[in-house]
Amino acid sequence: MTRFAATAPVFYWEEHIPCDHPLPFLEYHPFPANGVIALRPRLPHWWSREQVEAGLRDLLDMLVGSSVAGKPILWFYTPAMIDVARDVDAAAVVYDCMDELSAFRFADPALLDQEARLLARADLVFTGGYSLYEAKRDRHPDVHPFPSAVDVAHFAQARATVAEPDDQRAIAGPKLGFYGVIDERIDLALIDAIAVARPDWSLVMIGPVVKIDPADLPRRANIHWLGSRGYGELPAYLSGWDVALMPFAINAATRFISPTKTPEYLAGGLPVVSTPIVDVVRHYGDLDAVAIARDAAGFVTACEAALALPAEGAWRDQADVVLAGQSWDDTQGAMAREIGRVLRGEARTAPRPHYDTLIVGAGFAGAVLAERLAADSGQRVLVIDRRPHIGGNAYDEHDAAGVLVHRYGPHIFHTNSQDVFAYLSNFTQWRPYQHRVLADVAGDLVPIPINRTTLNQLYGLSLETDEAAAAFLATRAEPVAEIRTSEDVVVSAVGRELYETFFRGYTRKQWGLDPSELDRAVTARVPTRTSTDDRYFADRFQAMPAQGYTKMFEAMLDHPGIATELGVEYRDVIARVDCDHIVFTGPIDEYFDFRFGKLPYRSLEFVHETHDVAQFQPVAVVNYPHEAVPHTRITEYKHLTGQVHPQTSITYEIPSAEGDPYYPIPRPENQALFKRYEALADAEPGVTFVGRLATYRYYNMDQVVGQALATYRRMRDRMTVGQIREAAE
Repeated sequence: MTRFAATAPVFYWEEHIPCDHPLPFLEYHPFPANGVIALRPRLPHWWSREQVEAGLRDLLDMLVGSSVAGKPILWFYTPAMIDVARDVDAAAVVYDCMDELSAFRFADPALLDQEARLLARADLVFTGGYSLYEAKRDRHPDVHPFPSAVDVAHFAQARATVAEPDDQRAIAGPKLGFYGVIDERIDLALIDAIAVARPDWSLVMIGPVVKIDPADLPRRANIHWLGSRGYGELPAYLSGWDVALMPFAINAATRFISPTKTPEYLAGGLPVVSTPIVDVVRHYGDLDAVAIARDAAGFVTACEAALALPAEGAWRDQADVVLAGQSWDDTQGAMAREIGRVLRGEARTAPRPHYDTLIVGAGFAGAVLAERLAADSGQRVLVIDRRPHIGGNAYDEHDAAGVLVHRYGPHIFHTNSQDVFAYLSNFTQWRPYQHRVLADVAGDLVPIPINRTTLNQLYGLSLETDEAAAAFLATRAEPVAEIRTSEDVVVSAVGRELYETFFRGYTRKQWGLDPSELDRAVTARVPTRTSTDDRYFADRFQAMPAQGYTKMFEAMLDHPGIATELGVEYRDVIARVDCDHIVFTGPIDEYFDFRFGKLPYRSLEFVHETHDVAQFQPVAVVNYPHEAVPHTRITEYKHLTGQVHPQTSITYEIPSAEGDPYYPIPRPENQALFKRYEALADAEPGVTFVGRLATYRYYNMDQVVGQALATYRRMRDRMTVGQIREAAE
């Protein structure tokens, strides 16, 4: 009755009750406030199953013939009534699948066959949650998920306006409570373990004991079994609790449940601790008000954290935002619209595709998370990107001449992380490559970063040891009282002449700002060496994907659980698909519609050329630090890829203030603006922000991969056993 109310009378047919009367009859129990009449069939207790079914069919036919004007709408909560209603000519048949009843203890084996026949007859199928929707959507052409809703005003009484009942007021606190049917879906061992671990807590259990022996209930001084209470009494009991519990067992009976009590507890203003029920995790797991725990120790820890929450705070406000869109009126309205469509003979609109996770961005962060979620957790993932290709800025392709080039400038892989290198090795073989860069100084090419060879070439020296080079640099270095800027970093290490030769002009071109205006981290990333080591990076692992980055990305995303859509905008896609979670790797300010203004970025312009020579320059990258030269560097890709080709392709890289966002500009005022967006992101339910643009940080490729792997582990820890499915499924 709580799921649907109508302006016309509604007959609610309850389970039959055996009696001593020799003839079957119906008891009428009207509820005038909402136009519902509950019908309780009474049949002789000695009748056989066949007689009971025939008697119920006769009673239903009598009711329809005498009390229903026109064809009724048949609304089934259970498949068990399909044969009872077989002769009723209905205007529409609705199967409201609230639970997977066949998985319950003592379920009638006939339920599966009855459900198959009900699905064949039904015009509409509603499910009590997304897990049930996923289980039924391929069995009927018109299935719609309706997760549990809530009467917020009713349960919000627990926050202030009701008095705690006498039988609970006498119980010592802190009080951790549960209400609901106590059956095989409740983890009694978990309740007992919590009570043992924290004897100073009181566990209040409200509800009827069904299908289990009451003797099996754990009996301890701090566990209070209060029995059944009416719906109207529940807010009063909630008012005395400190934490609401959902200690469900993880078994077949709970695989598809979407507990109504989750939003009810939240509406009552309580933090919730639950075992990993699929639909609880997917709908509420990102809320600060809801903690997910897999075992007794985790449950106790989560309850301790819940007890430490302030009475009022962001956790409750965040939950209230979610509850605002979950009223029963909204549910009823949506159901009524679907029924009206069927009654008018209109075909349903195409169902919205559903994915466990929508990933915005097909670069490293998005691809790693897509691969892990699909291959390790069995999720259905949709990866989208506004560009017409995967790979993000690491995308490479063969140009018109057949030379493999990086469309968005050189990407050289290097890392000290064994885990990151091992992970990516699942998707590519490697070509060993150690990156070397030269800088054009007045027409001479010298190694960069600065090393002993650089000093000898520039100054006509013959420094032969590290000590001699260090001593020379010490004579050049200029002490800086407080190192705050990029200029301070370089001048204090190598002096102003080398700073102006290699860093000042290059940095001004790259960032559009003088180094004295930039955070010290910008130039701190470039080392100064006293040895002759001319490698640009000193990382343990340095290599290039043997067949290129795009092939590596294709291998990562080659999984039956991953779908991709390219050349699309996030706003357009989210309007036509359903998803349980979003991973956003794009610009964080764009996600929030630039609410506080745009975050500043530097962009790049790339000028690609092909030359009829086998080699254009001696190394892959030559820097041009002089400010009079518009480009910062020239890249020749054959050095990176090892490709043998009679021609060669190069790219001029020209920094720009306009265009795609590449580099967050590291200044304090920009970081302060980002922090405002970060606060919005932290409060955004159901969205994980990851990657360079979403966290407004400059990361190397390996750092993005490491961040994505760590993010996946955190996401996995919040998933349920049911969500972590084998990919073969």
